[in-house]
Amino acid sequence: MTVENGEDLLDALPFAVVLIGPDERVRHANPPARALLGEGMEGRHYIAVLRHPVLLDCIEAALSRGEVARGEYPASGTAPRETYRVQAAPVAGEGGHAVVLSFEDVTHLHEADQIRRDFVANVSHELRTPLTALMGYVETLRGAARDDARAREVFLQRMQAEAGRMNRLVGDLLSLSRVESDERVRPTAPVDLSALLHAAAQSLAPLAGSLQVKLVLEGVESPHEVPGDGDQLVQVFSNLIENAIKYGARPGTVTVRLSGPAHEPALRGPAVRIDVHDEGEGIDPIHIPRLTERFYRVDSHRSREMGGTGLGLAIVKHIVNRHRGRLRISSTPGQGSCFSVILPAG
Repeated sequence: MTVENGEDLLDALPFAVVLIGPDERVRHANPPARALLGEGMEGRHYIAVLRHPVLLDCIEAALSRGEVARGEYPASGTAPRETYRVQAAPVAGEGGHAVVLSFEDVTHLHEADQIRRDFVANVSHELRTPLTALMGYVETLRGAARDDARAREVFLQRMQAEAGRMNRLVGDLLSLSRVESDERVRPTAPVDLSALLHAAAQSLAPLAGSLQVKLVLEGVESPHEVPGDGDQLVQVFSNLIENAIKYGARPGTVTVRLSGPAHEPALRGPAVRIDVHDEGEGIDPIHIPRLTERFYRVDSHRSREMGGTGLGLAIVKHIVNRHRGRLRISSTPGQGSCFSVILPAG
């Protein structure tokens, strides 16, 4: 490709670039710049078309002092709000310095920073509650309940429950970290889903019995092999079945159904499907898109009473993603919920 002039070169760049001449008028804006800042900039004074203070300060520094100036430009009128790292660099031109104003999209960096801040705040909040309770129990045991054997036993049981809650939270945080670090590595070893579902159901049978919930397995009479990580898939099935037992109807039935292989359009090939259906209250549709977010709870008080950490479905989502599968959630208030895991069959 031959470049006849600087404008052809700017048009070939994938990011927004504006060229401002020594006469302080916009000489050229490439297509990404026009999409970001609007049409009709060429020939106009830069102050008339680039009105944000950050842009004006950067251009002024480059024009008047010949300095490379940088700043951050929050683009208005974009949804979600985008942020750009701006650089104004002087270049030699006829009659004085021209300025090349470039825009680098750093929205993803800001979003990652916000996610980290939210995560730290959520973890701090989740740990502060049991820690505050433990400190209160210890203070009481060292004071008013020092010689009260009955009160001491009650407080020790509560302390054990709060310590267990913190231990589950730390365990889920470590599990989430491991899953995220392995998410790009797709497992290839064959595993038998029928055997994994039997193992998950067997480990949760005592919980189901204590809550008067009948656990029914369907479609697991014969082996169903898929490439996967057995330990992680057991974790997925155990989490979904445990949630169905805890938040479903009592007495009630939790049905775990394995079906397939069948063609799955979303995976562009054959897939097996595991449905975990309960007979509980159901979930309002407004909550469903956010259920796999870290620490998101439909009912925070009830979830904590049940020993939930708010991380279970986030872990499930990452494990399913690692297996290049899909997690689907359907629910109708008053008619129960169904959590479906769809995995490639081969």
